Amino acid sequence: MKDTPKPDKRRKYDAAFRAEALRLAEQSRSTQAAARALNIDPKRIHQWQKAAQTPVAAALGTALDPDTAAELRQLRALARRQAQELDILKKAIAIFSVTPTL
Repeated sequence: MKDTPKPDKRRKYDAAFRAEALRLAEQSRSTQAAARALNIDPKRIHQWQKAAQTPVAAALGTALDPDTAAELRQLRALARRQAQELDILKKAIAIFSVTPTL
C-alpha cells in the first residue's frame, strides 16, 4: 500500500462567511442561535469574536507603519507598568489599613 496523505477534513470558512456569522451572532445576541442557524460549533464563533477584538486582527489587512508600531509598543509598555504600580498600591493599602490590636 502506498502512503497517501489523508485529505484535510477541516472545513474552511472564507472571510465573508465569518463576517456573516459574526453579524448574525451580534443581531441575535446569542452565539448558540447563530451557530445552530449556520450549522457550526458555537466555540468557532467565540473564537472569531475574540480574534475580531484583538488589535492584530484589525491590522491584518494593512501593515502598521513603523511610527505607529513604535507608539503601540510604548503604550503597551506604559499600560503594563501602570498595572504593576496599581497592584503595588493595592497591596500597600491592604497592609497599612489593618488596624493593630492592642
